[in-house]
Amino acid sequence: MNFFTNAIPRASRPLDGKPRKLVAGLLLVSAFLPALGAEAAPLELVAVPETKAVYGTVAARDVVPARARTGGTLSSLSVEEGSVVSAGDVLGLVTDDKIALQLDAVDARINALDFEVANAQSEFDRATELVARGAATQQRVDQTRTQVDVLTSQIAAARAERAVLVQQQTEGEIIAPIDGRVLSAPVTPGSVVMPGEPVVTIAGGGLFLRLSLPERHAELLEEGAPVTIGRSGEGEGDNVGRIARVYPQIERGRVVADVEVAELGDYFVGSRTLVEVPVGERNALLVDPASVHTRFGVDFVTIATPQGPREVTVVTGARVATAAGERVEIVSGLRAGDEVVAP
Repeated sequence: MNFFTNAIPRASRPLDGKPRKLVAGLLLVSAFLPALGAEAAPLELVAVPETKAVYGTVAARDVVPARARTGGTLSSLSVEEGSVVSAGDVLGLVTDDKIALQLDAVDARINALDFEVANAQSEFDRATELVARGAATQQRVDQTRTQVDVLTSQIAAARAERAVLVQQQTEGEIIAPIDGRVLSAPVTPGSVVMPGEPVVTIAGGGLFLRLSLPERHAELLEEGAPVTIGRSGEGEGDNVGRIARVYPQIERGRVVADVEVAELGDYFVGSRTLVEVPVGERNALLVDPASVHTRFGVDFVTIATPQGPREVTVVTGARVATAAGERVEIVSGLRAGDEVVAP
């Protein structure tokens, strides 16, 4: 029996022992391979945007100071840092005691002139009556008429002077020039304020992001390019903006750009947030994420070969959004022209 068993060729022996285990392993591997008739598509290099992560600073479109139009003492201030104001609101009052004294002097002069006008008018009426009786000359009438006109003009000048003083008092009100929020109010009530001195600084007109990048990226920035915005530490952006302006001047080796964002939420002016800025393009191999199979922590992609489908080990990169849908980048393991078997 042993003689005949040894005489049988190894290829003709029953599938037992190690040959049986080998066949079972091949059947197990074949279960993961796609069918021979599966569709295969050749890989091509695709241009994907190259981004750079930087921090953008939230800035207000308009930062306008509310100034004192006249000098004096700040008697009241109705706002503080963080207060929301509207254009035309009275934020504070600057008073000058000299103006009140000047108003009293002008009022007294106007009252005196009123009495003088009343007396001159009486003299004019009396002269007119005497001329009608023939007891006075026309010269007397002309003199009294002139006196009335002069005093009337003096009253008009005094009232105009009073209007100027009243206007100066009105200009003591500190008016909000725009709608917005108070950033700073460095002057406290009781302080002496000079004409034109800023009392309150207001930020308004909306918010935008200001970026500062190394000058090597200056030629790569384009107006209108999309920018992904996310809060610091979150990684993925939660908002999208557009580059609105690239400033032509480079200072200290950096180029400045502004990003328009529809909604910046409750950001503080001056706060920083993470931004992904497109700074160029690079070629990459992209495949459908469903084509990548992961087993035991290793990624595999099936490609078509003349001998049939074959799995190759790949290293994957980031996921990229394309017009055809989300794709995953293949860093190594494949090359352009390889035909990836679709799942």
